[in-house]
Order: sequence, then C-alpha cells, then structure tokens
Amino acid sequence: MGVLEGEHASGRRGGNGDVMDVRAYEPGDESRLIDWKTSARQGHPMVVQRERLSTSRVWLLMDVGREMTGVCPSGEQAYEIAANALRMFAALSLRRADDVSIVFGDESSITRIPFNGGFAQFERTLDASLQRAWKHKRNIDALLEYARRIRDRHALIVLATDELAIAERHLVQFRRIARTHPIVLIDVATLNPFKPLAKGHAAPLDGTTNRAVPAFMRSKVSAQQVATHRQYLAAALEQELNRTGSFMIRADSSEDMFNRFVQLVSVALARTTRNQLGEAPELMLAGDRS
Repeated sequence: MGVLEGEHASGRRGGNGDVMDVRAYEPGDESRLIDWKTSARQGHPMVVQRERLSTSRVWLLMDVGREMTGVCPSGEQAYEIAANALRMFAALSLRRADDVSIVFGDESSITRIPFNGGFAQFERTLDASLQRAWKHKRNIDALLEYARRIRDRHALIVLATDELAIAERHLVQFRRIARTHPIVLIDVATLNPFKPLAKGHAAPLDGTTNRAVPAFMRSKVSAQQVATHRQYLAAALEQELNRTGSFMIRADSSEDMFNRFVQLVSVALARTTRNQLGEAPELMLAGDRS
C-alpha cells in the first residue's frame, strides 16, 4: 500500500524507510529482508532492518450530489459503488492503525463526518450518513478546494465521484493537490442511457426530470458513440493524473471496483519489487533460486 499512501517515518521496524540496524542472516529470517549490496560487500547474506513507513491520516472525500444516485450497468447506484470503494481503503488503513476521516460534499455544504473506532464502526457511520435526501447538486470544485487545504502533507486523499463529474478545469486543482499529497480518484462509470434495452427491462429515467429516455434515441450507434467518448475522456483523465503521480480507479460495479483496486495495488507492488531486484548483485541464497 506504500505506493498509494503518503508515507512518513513511524519508528517501527519492517518497512522500506531508513536503516535501523544490520546483522548477519539467520535461519528463519525472511529472504526479502536481505540487503544484496551489503551482502556483496560482506561476502555473506546480511539482513537490514528498516524503518516502517506509514501515513498519519487518510481522507476519504465523497461526492454526495444527487447525480450520484445515477444507475450503473450492475444495477447499483453510483454512490453505492463509490462507498464500497471507500470501504476498501478504510479496511486497509484502519488495519494499519491509520486515522481515517470521512468528508461528504454537495452544493449545499462540505461536511466532515465524525468517526472513531474500527472498521465496523466505520461501516455503521458511512451507512447512516448515506441515508440522505440526495436533493442537492454536486460541487466538485468545493471538494477539491477542501482537499487542497488539508495541511498534513503525509495524508492520503481519496476522492470518490462518477465519470461525468471531472472537467478539464479540475485538472489544475488536481495538480496543485498532487504537489503536496498522494491522491486517488475513484471514478464510477454509470449506465449508458442510449444502449438498447434487453427484453423485459424498463427504459432508464433521466435523473433530473425523471422522464424515460425516448426509444428513438436508444440505438447501437448512439450507444457506441457515447461509450467511445466516455472511454476517451477516462483515458485522458487517467493519463493526466498519472503525470502528477496520482492514481485513478474506474469501474461500473462494486465487483469490478474491487478487482481493479486489487490490480492497482498488485501492479504497483510488482513495480516496486522489480526495482528492488534490479539492484540485487549475483549473490543469492541457494534456497531462493527458485
């Protein structure tokens, strides 16, 4: 999780921070703790204990504008998928004894939700807070401004919204935040309203007028044009975020969100492992050759 977190020294052992002590390898030690450069100099395997890095706080910012009640291909509403994504971050963060803050934002207010306790309490607090009227429009600008004003530069910021919320003007704000904080964007993909209906399915309703999308507008051509445009915007947004060192997770269901979350962490972990192995000299324990 270090690749997704704002890290700082914690004074605990077992991480990738500053060296705390060096000693000879002993049976039972994990091979990943072997420092290959030091081992090459000493002529035998040496284990390096490093300071563990951790983040002091994780800020979970969620768009709770009425647009988040939109339906996704899975049948879930966008806010449900976004909330489940935040649960994933909270579960890992709380397990690492990090402080977690929840912030809801729409055009009427930006509200920090009081929360203390473990993951079970987090879920109860989140579920209770989502029982709301959903009558106000979103205000992504205010949420990003709130994120920019978070003083703890070691804090991880997670912003959850849907794929229609982020405009080109918001990229400037993302760049400003990324200068001081690691940031992850949760991007929920909503239902394509022009996709032809399966037999027995009702026409989707417009979220503002509550009117059904007309049948003459639902065609494969229109649906493909919308899908292509959304994919293009998502790819451009992800590319821009990656330039600032930020991450984006885009999914259209809770299951897909979980899979992409795991994939993101796995890819980042593999990249970190390759970087570490790239520094390893020829010295290798016989038991580790496999």
